[in-house]
Amino acid sequence: MSLTFLEAWRIRESLHLDGDGLRPWLLGIATNVLRNRRRAARRHREALRRLPVRDTVPDFADEVADRMYDAHQVAAAMAALRSLGRADQEVFLLCVWSQLDYAAAAEALSVPVGTVRSRLPRARTRLRALAQQEMALPERSPSSRENTDERAPPLPF
Repeated sequence: MSLTFLEAWRIRESLHLDGDGLRPWLLGIATNVLRNRRRAARRHREALRRLPVRDTVPDFADEVADRMYDAHQVAAAMAALRSLGRADQEVFLLCVWSQLDYAAAAEALSVPVGTVRSRLPRARTRLRALAQQEMALPERSPSSRENTDERAPPLPF
């Protein structure tokens, strides 16, 4: 309705009053405004249909959060592994990291197979507990962790 009156105001100079009054003139304007609006809406819909479909960009916030959590877990596991004793580190790295069997690990370490069999579960249990403790600690920068943990030997990898 506002468009009708706006258009009527715009073309008021062309109004020639006859005996019929303003109603037919306003109804003619309203009809034309309605036609123009429908035509514009149809053209707009058709133009939108011609546009290529854009691929939606997935939300990667969850993936980033997962990566950050994974990095925190790895850092905690590495710190826990460094705090294990040298013998437990060696057994764990040979059997778990390098996937050697007990006999091959025993030969590499020059110890009996029974020693490897007893050290590995103990190392796993201790490593699990230490990693959970590390995960509970607030994150520290790598440089501060190195300065406070001087007794830990460097990892062989």
